[in-house]
Amino acid sequence: MARPIIALLSDFGSQDHYAGTMKGVALSICPDVTLVDISHDIAPHDILGGALQLVASYRYFPHGTVFLVVVDPGVGSKRRGLAADTGDYRFVAPDNGVLTGVFSEVSPKRIVEITERRYGRPTVSRTFEGRDRFAPAAGWLAKGTRLSALGRPIEAYTTIEIPVPNIEAEVIKGEVITVDRFGNAVTNIDRHHFELFANTGAVQVKAGDHRVDRLVATYEDIGSDEVAALFGSTDHLELAANSSSAAERLGLSRGSSVLVTRD
Repeated sequence: MARPIIALLSDFGSQDHYAGTMKGVALSICPDVTLVDISHDIAPHDILGGALQLVASYRYFPHGTVFLVVVDPGVGSKRRGLAADTGDYRFVAPDNGVLTGVFSEVSPKRIVEITERRYGRPTVSRTFEGRDRFAPAAGWLAKGTRLSALGRPIEAYTTIEIPVPNIEAEVIKGEVITVDRFGNAVTNIDRHHFELFANTGAVQVKAGDHRVDRLVATYEDIGSDEVAALFGSTDHLELAANSSSAAERLGLSRGSSVLVTRD
């Protein structure tokens, strides 16, 4: 039988004890679990950033993985804690919209509010529910506890707006949704809609105030002083430079306008 897996995503960083402490709690409940870090470098309190990183990664994990997602600016408030089952995966997170991207791709089969105190730590800190509420819930799920044991079922949950491109006859109006650590400015324009739009002829890309003249296949195809467009690993259009930051060179950040027009 395969070992259970918990995949962790948070805004805790690596400077403090927070991410490691959550792992310790999960291991104390399920010693056989394999712990995988997706990222702990989500910008502090950035729910949208967490949702985007989760939806970009979850489907590449083995079926049965438990995702422990803690990007939680509302820690200690009345916002709920959720455990959800999509059939192939289970998720533990605050009810603040951080699961929006996943749920837009696959509807949850069951969601419960985490209320059963026996599946949390005896004392729950109002400043570190990741340790006292969410990590224990993930540990118990990995150990084989049924989702329904964690609390009462609920139907409604919080969602956030994830920007989508506006596709018109003569233009796709998109925007930068994230800038990765290499300075690539990733947009919300996916390959499918781009190729449908470009099928009738040549197009041009404008990012912020800059025209991007070429669509290339790989980063190596980009000239040393050039910023080009390409489709990255998530099949979304991105603006990239060869061994430098396209975002810095073009002054791009999340929300910057990206237009695709007919040439």
